Amino acid sequence: MNYAKLPRLSLIAASLTLLSGFTLAADTVTVAYQTGIDPTKIPQADGTYEKATGSQINWRKFESGSEVIAAVASGDVVIGNLGSSPLAAAASRGLPIVTFLVADEIGDAEALVVRNGSKISKPQDLIGKKVAVPYVSTTHYSLLASLKHWKVDPTKVNVLNLRPSEITAAWQRGDIDAAYVWDPALGKIKASGKVLTSSAQVSKWGAPTYDIWIVRKDFAAAHPEFVNKFAKVSLDAIAGYVANPKAFIANKDNIDKISRLTGAAAPDVIAGLQGNRFLTQQEQIALLQKPFVQAVANTAAFLKSQGKVDSLQPDYTPYVSNQFVKAAK
Repeated sequence: MNYAKLPRLSLIAASLTLLSGFTLAADTVTVAYQTGIDPTKIPQADGTYEKATGSQINWRKFESGSEVIAAVASGDVVIGNLGSSPLAAAASRGLPIVTFLVADEIGDAEALVVRNGSKISKPQDLIGKKVAVPYVSTTHYSLLASLKHWKVDPTKVNVLNLRPSEITAAWQRGDIDAAYVWDPALGKIKASGKVLTSSAQVSKWGAPTYDIWIVRKDFAAAHPEFVNKFAKVSLDAIAGYVANPKAFIANKDNIDKISRLTGAAAPDVIAGLQGNRFLTQQEQIALLQKPFVQAVANTAAFLKSQGKVDSLQPDYTPYVSNQFVKAAK
């Protein structure tokens, strides 16, 4: 089967240059989100972002970070939720975006699962097998980092570029042997497979990944108060979870809202919440400086070594800012 290649981000960068003269209004704002499980889905479901910003928000659901980047680059979306790996790829190609919030540090909520009957019991058994992953995603980065840690030549593994929904379908047909993905696809494939590793372990091997929020620089410059308030609502939701995770999870209404937005079953929502690390405002202020800049640079360098990006930025500082988290009061 032939799978379509993702659009070249260099072309997307050119489109952003053409769009740079446009004025982006804040009365109706289009925001891209994904199916990652985190506490910010609660204010999204409740309309809290709209109340706080005084704006109408058009929430658009995407399956991968590369799709979010394409939408942000085209001007269709001004704020987007994606992983640190697609961020590193986009920043390496000079897209005028900035990271302003961290949704979570990814742990067991993303995992490499091998299908029952695939005859994969150890990492070396992946050689010659079909392993599906959304390209340029955090799971793609984690898969490559895992193969490097295991000293498995990635060119000897048949890595397929599939979106999460395509992974689920391919898994059910028996077309793939393994997949590295997140919920709701993760929960579905776990039912007939076993976890070989997760992003929590990959992080311990020196390759951490994050879910983050980015904003177009032109929109942030024109409407900083909107971004400040968006960050405040998000941080409040995260703080509510961090203060008492057990009470948050015990609230069926919380689980139901996240389930509706993500498509994940209730048990998988709970596992996803417990499988990630959520950062407080002060932790984010500290992270969104040199530590995160270095993490993005390291991710970009690794992607280049794997042939996934053509060149690197001399400095990734312009693509990271804690000013909006600081102003979220």
